[in-house]
Amino acid sequence: MAKRHKTDKTQSGRLRIVAGNWRSRLLDIASVPGLRPTSARIRETLFNWLKPHINGARCLDLFAGTGALGLEALSRGARGAVFVEQSAQAVKTLNDNIETLGTTNAVVMQMDALDYLQRDHAEKFDLVFLDPPFADDMLDELCRLLAEGQVLANDASIYIEQDRSNPEPALPVGWQVLKNKTAGNVRYMLVQQQA
Repeated sequence: MAKRHKTDKTQSGRLRIVAGNWRSRLLDIASVPGLRPTSARIRETLFNWLKPHINGARCLDLFAGTGALGLEALSRGARGAVFVEQSAQAVKTLNDNIETLGTTNAVVMQMDALDYLQRDHAEKFDLVFLDPPFADDMLDELCRLLAEGQVLANDASIYIEQDRSNPEPALPVGWQVLKNKTAGNVRYMLVQQQA
């Protein structure tokens, strides 16, 4: 499912990679109503938090939308990323952007994020980006599925982004909030699953 919430002050129709191998590269954004990337300012803060952990990480970008978070992770040294997105147009644009960047360590899956989490998984992820549409009240369920499934590696980090007016999600037992900030109408936090 594509992210559909308040538009950010980004260049219209373009996504800029903040840092890493693809620094300042401009990529297309699919023409899907309400679709927008996580802001460059929030991505900068998030990846400063993740700096010690990003190199070599396997990432899962649920509700990928523009793919801003997963692509930023790959640019900064992540080993690979799986992008899960329901919108056919967003998937097409994301695949085109991946081809433009010439990377072979990205996989895009067109499917519902809840369905993806309920499947059997051979690989475990070190980092999960969890940014569902702000209007949907599903963070509690998504966190539960992540905790109960076979998706997370030991000591995995989970990034959560939501409307700041909503209550913080109920985190599973053993999950600890490492960082928690707000910017405009966005609350974002980094959580770690304790092994």
